[in-house]
Amino acid sequence: MERSEEFGRSGYWYPDSDSASTVDVLNMLRRYRSAETAMRARTRASMGMNETDLVALRFLLREQRAGRIVRPIDIARMLDISTASTTTLIDRLEKGGHAKREPHPTDRRAGVVVPTVSSDDEVRETLGAMHRRMLSLVDEMSDRERGIVTRFLAGMTSAIEEASDLDQELRDVIRSHEESEPSGE
Repeated sequence: MERSEEFGRSGYWYPDSDSASTVDVLNMLRRYRSAETAMRARTRASMGMNETDLVALRFLLREQRAGRIVRPIDIARMLDISTASTTTLIDRLEKGGHAKREPHPTDRRAGVVVPTVSSDDEVRETLGAMHRRMLSLVDEMSDRERGIVTRFLAGMTSAIEEASDLDQELRDVIRSHEESEPSGE
């Protein structure tokens, strides 16, 4: 009885070459995306957060490291949500001990949102080992290989963003068409 481990991607007993087909590359990209999605779900579960909260927290941590202050309106714009939803989100982050509101350093009328030290530590503890493994893989690549991967990922990102733009254009055309049709009187 033959076992599937004995065969490579080719389906034959001879070894696969170092080259990969277009389908192989896209399948590996799907596998990576699936692994990343599962990792994000584990992270959210371990931190007791939903996806939007985690994105907001990562934004707060990134901005803090860059030395920039974050106002609630900055979170709303980054997430493309209403200010009312932003208030609810910040309330959840505060209740979970992930962020706190503070007075704006130069504008008494405004406030800022900052991540807590414990939240920064929790994110580092949760994701630190994985990030180190990822950095190690990239560090092992030559400059040329990093350039190829960067160009590929930028191209894939553009392809997806263009599809999203086309989806929006299609929705706009349909909406425009529906609005211009006479109502069925």
